[in-house]
Amino acid sequence: MNDWVKARVVGKHRWTEGLYSLQFEAPITDFVAGQYIKVALDIEGERVGRPYSLVNAPGAQPIEIFFNEVPQGPLTPPLSALSPGDTVWLTATASGIFTLETVQPARDLWLLATGTGLGVYLSILRSPDPWRLFERVVLVHGVRQGADLAYSETLDEIAGRYPGRFTRVAAVSRESWPTALSGRITDLLTGGELERHVGLTIDPATSHVMLCGNSAMIKDAKVILEARGLVRHRRQTPGHYTTEQYH
Repeated sequence: MNDWVKARVVGKHRWTEGLYSLQFEAPITDFVAGQYIKVALDIEGERVGRPYSLVNAPGAQPIEIFFNEVPQGPLTPPLSALSPGDTVWLTATASGIFTLETVQPARDLWLLATGTGLGVYLSILRSPDPWRLFERVVLVHGVRQGADLAYSETLDEIAGRYPGRFTRVAAVSRESWPTALSGRITDLLTGGELERHVGLTIDPATSHVMLCGNSAMIKDAKVILEARGLVRHRRQTPGHYTTEQYH
């Protein structure tokens, strides 16, 4: 049974059409960066909930999620219509193993995200874990349109906190966008453009890769990484890449 607690909306940001962040005040327990909670609304007598990765750092308030509105979905249209002062239900305890808890130290950490998969990395980047385990951290955010590149100010703050250690790369697939690479993450990996741009190579001897986003990106990226000798990381069997799948 879910351990629901009532939360109050204290902030809302509309990044672009159908792309939102919501902030809540709620008494949830401590969590590990990379974990998720369920967010729910009571709709027509039924509690409808979905999992969302936490964007905020562990121990920080407010609680924050980043999501796309699915027009025909049961939850996201009413969720995106909420305003500060409204209430929702959250699970008090976070779940999930898309964390750095069992990952072995290496030289480079690559964080590959599509769309709202970015959100989980914001929590990880604002925790001590990646900076303790890795010398360099590379965040790659793939989107269709440049307007979907969210959280620039937050990423600027992180870059300022870790000069010379943090590289962020935007990849826009459906239009030309200033300062962004053109194309899908997997195509940029296959062609070598991504690594040339960063000046680092993804290699099992030096790298750990995290994959979060749509299923097509993850499926294709796994093939690319495994062809280079990277092995999927499991809690009992340390490897070189970790996955979290969004649909």
